[in-house]
Amino acid sequence: MKGLKWKIVLILGLVLLALWSLYPTFRYYTLSPEERAQLPRSELLNLKKKSINLGLDLQGGMYILLEVDRSKLKPEEVEGAVDRAIEVIRNRIDQWGVFEPSIQKVGEGRILVQLPGVLDRERAHSLIGRTAQLEFHLVADDRIVADALERIDEALRKGSVADTGLLSPEDSLARVRPFSSLLNIDPRSGSIVVVEDNWRRVDSLLALPEVQKAIPSGYRFYWGKTFEFQGRKYRHLFLLKAEPELTGAHVKDAKHTIGSGTDPNIANRPIVLLYFDRQGAARFARITGENVGKRLAIVLDNVVQSAPVIQERISGGSAQITGITSMEEAKELAVVLRAGALPAPVRVLEERSVGPLLGSDSIRRGMRALVIGFLAVVFFMALYYRTAGWIADLALFLNLLFILALLVGFHATLTLPGMAGLILTVGIAVDANVLIFERIREELRAGKSLRVAVDTGYKRATITILDANLTTLIAALVLLRYGSGPIRGFAVVLSLGIVVSFFTAIFVTRVIFDYLIGVKHAERIKI
Repeated sequence: MKGLKWKIVLILGLVLLALWSLYPTFRYYTLSPEERAQLPRSELLNLKKKSINLGLDLQGGMYILLEVDRSKLKPEEVEGAVDRAIEVIRNRIDQWGVFEPSIQKVGEGRILVQLPGVLDRERAHSLIGRTAQLEFHLVADDRIVADALERIDEALRKGSVADTGLLSPEDSLARVRPFSSLLNIDPRSGSIVVVEDNWRRVDSLLALPEVQKAIPSGYRFYWGKTFEFQGRKYRHLFLLKAEPELTGAHVKDAKHTIGSGTDPNIANRPIVLLYFDRQGAARFARITGENVGKRLAIVLDNVVQSAPVIQERISGGSAQITGITSMEEAKELAVVLRAGALPAPVRVLEERSVGPLLGSDSIRRGMRALVIGFLAVVFFMALYYRTAGWIADLALFLNLLFILALLVGFHATLTLPGMAGLILTVGIAVDANVLIFERIREELRAGKSLRVAVDTGYKRATITILDANLTTLIAALVLLRYGSGPIRGFAVVLSLGIVVSFFTAIFVTRVIFDYLIGVKHAERIKI
């Protein structure tokens, strides 16, 4: 009885701590849409991070199954390619700000990504699937470009390209200049551009073997980004040196920002600033110093983002990507460049989206089942075990309170199967109290006093309860270790529920009995 006071203080302290940890959850999920819109974004995100995180099935989001294409990797690069891809994708998603994503390896070459709360399909694909292979290539001189076009035209005139349907036989200009007749000159920059109607033809011609042989050795054609001019869509076409002068491996940081007003080409437009490591800065300074007056193309995933003219040697260890249409695009580009390039391309095998309405309906149904199950157990215990039943009901309420608080503390995710585990935990907690109460009843029938009956009942029942909970906990931990997706959600809540229910059933109810017998001097309790 000497330690009873401290036991009561411990329980009350845990209750207050649980309520304190759950307050952000209560506040976040009771905010109206208008109140959320008025809160600063940083405060709202901080409130969400401190709240119980709901899984994909409860709040909506995206489920994406990816496959890493390892066919083009060298033999020594195949092993570990998936693990490296997972790390890159995880870094990108973390920087994007998605809370509690699930990213895991499935089988040999597949990755399962779950993004709770993310419903923007295009942004998700752009962020996750982009290879982010950044390279810097020197643009070919005008003389080399003119020579390449002449050689390509000559190769096509000698071939049978007209029979492929890529050119118009009746077009005399096409017969003389089969390739260059499909190109235009951008009057603003003097660069080669291709109108939208000719994109497919030009791309197909560039893929022909005779055209590949006609391209000067050490050079390669790259497409630029799409742009509009006078109501028509165009793409730049660049002839670049095939070997990059510098790669994104030397980029240590990337930030999105608004261009300086001192430069009219980027004033008030979104740009991405690149910062190189020491080795990259030295190489970039050497490249720009040796090629003043030439153009240096910034190529991302084989598409030229921009190709500015080198005005002077750049020794500051930084560069910038321009031609970006929006701040969102700039932010995503900075994220993928900071996280690094994927070791190999990935393709989407399966994709599912869960709408927020379906998630809300799941929450309502799950909460209804939990409340009905909880009330049914509460009334049964109160009717069958009387006063002792009410003690068990109090322990049951604390059981749910502590489990939810632990979900917040461990930053665990509550899923629909997790809610099923929560309902199952209610039954497990009550089962322990039933064993204890039945043991106490046996001792009372044997004529023992209430104090002795309670002591003996708890001692005899504890071993049985411990054995039963331990075997269930082992099964739950196995599910947690080897399971995935919904199975892990169920295992997390079940594991926490087993530990907490043992504490509330053995410790909390015993403290209440000791208080009634030792402090209130109760000689009889209805069981």
